[in-house]
Amino acid sequence: MPRRNQRYRTDRPMPAGGHESRIDSGPAGYDDERYLVRPVPGSRATKTYRCPGCDHEIRPGVPHLVAWPADELGGAEDRRHWHTGCWNGRGSRGITRRWS
Repeated sequence: MPRRNQRYRTDRPMPAGGHESRIDSGPAGYDDERYLVRPVPGSRATKTYRCPGCDHEIRPGVPHLVAWPADELGGAEDRRHWHTGCWNGRGSRGITRRWS
């Protein structure tokens, strides 16, 4: 008997924009440094960004993550766009690019 496809649970509300944010440790990997992280699907990635983890471009149409400090009420200048793999590997390697 074939297995059934799992459906998305509709009993919990989706956040605005349809994408869930989560809180992770920051780029330096310290637990006291908390960042909000939100996935950006390829269909919503319309600009070119520079990943601070590898210093390579994130081209339009490439799914990636956007992260910003959770403790501050920072604006758009505090958000950084990361390749998903670079963000996931931030604990095992240092940041290639520092921003001010």
